[in-house]
Amino acid sequence: MKTKFIAFFAIAGCLLAVSSPLSAHHGSAAYENSKEVVLKNATVTKVNWGNPHTLVLFDVKDDKGNVVHWVAEGGAASAVSTTGWTKNAVQPGDLVTVYLYQAKNGQPIGRASKVVLADGTTLGSGYLEGDRPSQCDKDFGPGGDESSACRPGGRKTTNKE
Repeated sequence: MKTKFIAFFAIAGCLLAVSSPLSAHHGSAAYENSKEVVLKNATVTKVNWGNPHTLVLFDVKDDKGNVVHWVAEGGAASAVSTTGWTKNAVQPGDLVTVYLYQAKNGQPIGRASKVVLADGTTLGSGYLEGDRPSQCDKDFGPGGDESSACRPGGRKTTNKE
């Protein structure tokens, strides 16, 4: 009996330890949300279009002329596609201007708010995802979310509200 009791609490403790970082991950607490950084003449080196986040890697020169390798994190592909992004919108070699909220620890990592292409096309809403006003239907109710509400034809759900 005592062994089962100890095993139960050991398993429960392990589950809590593993699940705690998962819920903390989906916030914007790691970024300096009050200060947007603008990085001009950034050269895209790689784009990782996917889930759980879309990443744009790019190089930009600092004030001393040194090349700094940056990573801008966006939402999932399905989420950023509602703000103009497509899989091929940004390619390695493109010159862009990146608007982001830098990591509080000062590393060259940030949460992208928007990317402006050389031709002036803007990708992104200008807000931190999750911290911006809804672009579409404001009442999602059970079974709905913003990305489905923003699709042509609106939100579709089989749930009864």
